Amino acid sequence: MALLENKVAFVSGGGSGIGRAVAEAYAREGAKVVISDINVEHGEETIKIIKEQGGEAFFVKGDSSSALDNKHMVEVTVSKYGRLDISCNNAGMGGPAKPTGEYAPEDWDKVIALNLSGVFYVCRYQLEQMEKNGGGSIVNIASIHGQVAAPLSPAYTASKHGVVGLTKNIGAEYAQKNIRCNAVGPGYIETALLKDNLNKDAMTAIAAKAPMNRLGTSEEIAELVVFFKFGQIILYNRKLFYCRWRLYSNIKILSNSKKLSPYEVVFLCFNFKFKNRILFIK
Repeated sequence: MALLENKVAFVSGGGSGIGRAVAEAYAREGAKVVISDINVEHGEETIKIIKEQGGEAFFVKGDSSSALDNKHMVEVTVSKYGRLDISCNNAGMGGPAKPTGEYAPEDWDKVIALNLSGVFYVCRYQLEQMEKNGGGSIVNIASIHGQVAAPLSPAYTASKHGVVGLTKNIGAEYAQKNIRCNAVGPGYIETALLKDNLNKDAMTAIAAKAPMNRLGTSEEIAELVVFFKFGQIILYNRKLFYCRWRLYSNIKILSNSKKLSPYEVVFLCFNFKFKNRILFIK
């Protein structure tokens, strides 16, 4: 039996990069997947890939910075499949590269609207549905820059710090309702967004910081996101887990729910070792 069989999943920003990889991974594990993206062509391409692999998926166009669009995307998911069990809120943007004193207010508003307000909007409507189910699991895609500075990207840094805080709050509020909310904060991942914003020398310099001298991949992030959907995973409430991948460094996981049992600690460590990862718990 597939790990996510009979589950309904939602992925925002599923038309490319990490979002597409997560959607594919959910479908491989048996979930029915609803994908949203503002780019119809990219979203439909993800649907095509999933169906060619034997999975089930449905596309809905939406602007993740809009409260109304987020409400609509959740309603479409429930209308199509009857429920919402798991979600990965991935849609985001980098914004222009400028120091804080030169950052245009309109650029700030645009980044915050998508990266932070958009995550709040979609979580707000997802939580309503998950309460009706009696439980669910949310993963918000944050960033390494939800913990440290990203010089020349003040709006991005602020927005991802906000996602981290929002995730902690949701975890505290909904853990007793059987709804888990986690955030994955990737380091630099080889996506079209990164390639479009960095030249070859900058990419090489970033890759050199990783233990294996290369960037991470969207598929590796997707493995971790899927891992958090397993029903048996119970994690510390509002604690920060530091995970350092052997493939690349600086990936962080924010988790909620009740305290781990000895069995669950062993389960976590086994899975990270099995997946060729090293887990550090602080």
